Amino acid sequence: MIIWLNGTFGVGKTTTSKELAALLPDARVFDSETVGYMLRHVLNSVPVRDFQEWPPWRGLVVETAAQVLDFVGGVLVIPQSVLVEQYWEEIHAGLAKAGIPVRHFVLHTDPDTLAQRIEGDTVETGARQWRLDHIPRYQDALPWLRREAEVIDTTHLSPTQVAQTIAASVPS
Repeated sequence: MIIWLNGTFGVGKTTTSKELAALLPDARVFDSETVGYMLRHVLNSVPVRDFQEWPPWRGLVVETAAQVLDFVGGVLVIPQSVLVEQYWEEIHAGLAKAGIPVRHFVLHTDPDTLAQRIEGDTVETGARQWRLDHIPRYQDALPWLRREAEVIDTTHLSPTQVAQTIAASVPS
C-alpha cells in the first residue's frame, strides 16, 4: 500500500511522514523528490520550472514505488506535493495498473497558519520565500484535491496527531 501525503510546501508532510512510518508496521518513507534530483543531470537540456513537468519523473516514481514494494512489501509513505491534476491522474493510474492500493491524504491548513509555519521553520530556511510563493498554486489546486483525497485540517494538530489520525484510518 502507498499512503500519499499531499498538500502545499511547508504544511508538514515530511515531518508527518516520519511520524507515520514509525507508527505503521513495515512502513518506510519514500521521498519521490529524489527521482527528480536523479533526473536533473540527465534532462538538464530540457528546461522546466518543476521536475514534475518531466513525464519520466511521473513514470519513474510509479516504477520505483512498485519495485520497492515488490522487494520489501509493507507500506510506502510518500510525502510529495502534486498540485497539477493531470500529473496526479498519471501517477494514480500507474499505481492502480501496478495493483498498488493508494490512500491519498491532503494535509491542509489556512493560509495565515501556513505562512506562520513557513516563517517559523528553522530547518528549510532557504526555501522560505519559494514556499510562500507557492501558496496560491495550492489554493488553485484545492478543488480537485478535495475530490481526489481525504483532507486533514492540520491547523490545530501536531504532526504526531496528524500521523495518528492517518494511522487510525488505515487498515492494518
